Amino acid sequence: MKTAITELFGIQHPIVQGGMHYVGFAELASAVSNAGGLGIITGLTQKTPDLLAKEIARCRGMTDKPFGVNLTFLPAFTTPPYPEYIQAIVEGGIGIVETAGRNPEQYMPALKAAGITVIHKCTSVRHALKAEQIGCDAVSVDGFECGGHPGEDDIPNMILLPRAADELKIPFVASGGMADARSLVAALALGASGMNMGTRFIATKEAPVHDNVKEALVGASERDTRLIMRALRNTERVLNNRKVERLMEIEREKGESLKIGDIIEEVAGVYPKVMIDGDMDAGAWSCGMTVGLIHDVPSCKELIDRIMVDAERIIRRRLTGLLDGKAA
Repeated sequence: MKTAITELFGIQHPIVQGGMHYVGFAELASAVSNAGGLGIITGLTQKTPDLLAKEIARCRGMTDKPFGVNLTFLPAFTTPPYPEYIQAIVEGGIGIVETAGRNPEQYMPALKAAGITVIHKCTSVRHALKAEQIGCDAVSVDGFECGGHPGEDDIPNMILLPRAADELKIPFVASGGMADARSLVAALALGASGMNMGTRFIATKEAPVHDNVKEALVGASERDTRLIMRALRNTERVLNNRKVERLMEIEREKGESLKIGDIIEEVAGVYPKVMIDGDMDAGAWSCGMTVGLIHDVPSCKELIDRIMVDAERIIRRRLTGLLDGKAA
């Protein structure tokens, strides 16, 4: 399948692995890239630029296919040394960077001077247009269904993707609610040139996370995510657990007077406890509604191959069959 995204990134299949905290290590990124997609190392999971450089080198030893690095610009108590992280990315020979969070405009000159292709994750059409204006090569359009931060507009992908297609000149991938061949075909029909999967890739054999995490994803339904931190206008979609229920009690008690300090115990330092230690009640961790479509833990190659075979079947048989007068 050839699309604007496969051509832009030099990959076989229009499937991108999203950057995920304490998930996007070399093991997963290389496995996705070796399977024909675009694997992504999560930059800020590496605590220093030097550690990121080592992780890039480690991934380079696992695949000769293209892979990228995610760099998220979010409010933080201590701002990471972004120029140094970018230097590690450039010196590591990375050709693709997924930016997310705040506007990456101030860092675009350094990225573009190094010839890096930039795809920016956006939760609204207006932000996607801004990304296009500042020189991003593509965008990842992130619908309300997504895990992590869906923005504050609450627009699902059935509306957001065709709106993006109406407005954008650069290619985009669909993100949020993407899990299988049906997701890919629907995204293509709505104007995207591929899809970005985050939560679905956590439930793969190569994802370097505790088995408890993978079992939780397989066991959960589409009704098991919660939206937190709405009063802070930093909305995050997470998988429900005891700490999340406690966090939501605090939010109800505090109302609009909620401060980040009120819930710091439930949101700070959670990812190592969940992803490495397997403590499923450690706190709030990002998970998309697509969890309801996860029923197994395949290898990345098995997952991507299955998606592409099923997508071709849906397009060639079901959709073409409808035009040929065959009920389906």
